[in-house]
Amino acid sequence: MGEHNLKIRALVVMALMTTILVSGCAMSQRSAVSTAVPGQTPAVLKTASKAELIDQYNALADSVESLNASVTIQLTSGSNYSGVIEQYHEITGFILAQKPADIRVIGQVPIVGKNIFDMESDGNTFHIFVPSKNQFLVGPANLERASAKPIENLRPQHLLDAIFWQPIPRSSPVLIEETTVNPASFYVLTVVEGAAPANWRISRKIWFERTDLNMIRIDLFDQDGTPISLIRYANWDMFGAVRYPKQILLNRTLNDYQLEIQVTKLTPNEPVAPDRFVLDQPEGSQLVRVGQNSSKPEPQKSDSGDPKPADPKRTELRN
Repeated sequence: MGEHNLKIRALVVMALMTTILVSGCAMSQRSAVSTAVPGQTPAVLKTASKAELIDQYNALADSVESLNASVTIQLTSGSNYSGVIEQYHEITGFILAQKPADIRVIGQVPIVGKNIFDMESDGNTFHIFVPSKNQFLVGPANLERASAKPIENLRPQHLLDAIFWQPIPRSSPVLIEETTVNPASFYVLTVVEGAAPANWRISRKIWFERTDLNMIRIDLFDQDGTPISLIRYANWDMFGAVRYPKQILLNRTLNDYQLEIQVTKLTPNEPVAPDRFVLDQPEGSQLVRVGQNSSKPEPQKSDSGDPKPADPKRTELRN
């Protein structure tokens, strides 16, 4: 009887151990399944040499000489457009640009079509008219000194840096690296400027996503190596014979704003008449000279010193 009880106890212990082991395996299997992503496969990464990426980028940069685009613009962060477009979720607009440095941008209230701003630059001087403030701003295109008045930090030239890409000179040193920002992998070209190695500085970094080798980002730096523009590109598409991104995100770190530009229509490489880049001061508006010690608004004056009306000729940018 005692021996029989021992056998029964042994069988019970074995059964319990088996149950624990089986349930433990089941728990492990369920845990493994729960952490996996069904259907996920590793991305296939493309390879390219430094020379191939430079050639690809230069071909892209050389493919666009001018553009006439219908866009929507949304202020996603920052204060420099406050009081100009901040009150709108997004605005519609037009961008007309021609290399090397001509650009004109008009922002309008959606549906109504009323101008919120009209700005132009020829690479040397910029002009901006803001109807809601009745101010006409004028200043050097390359002026980067921040103003305490947010409206005075608007620059059409910033948009030009985002929509056109400058080819990499053959004489410029270029470094290449592979990097990963989970879950994506990238090639990064670092373009260096300077007459001698002791004077070299980083001019820009150009990012390519390795799944398709699309250019997805450009970082621009100033003379001190400080980032001034971080520009991201997405949704590449064909517009005629030109390949161009439908989405551009411009982050001006030094100027405290970030704009998202959605391209809804694009006509590339058509000749542009010079007068379409002319923006005259409207009659009765206040002139603000940005970058001078005093940016106090002043009335428009004629050569004789008397106030005068502006040239009534105005140009609308439409595709």
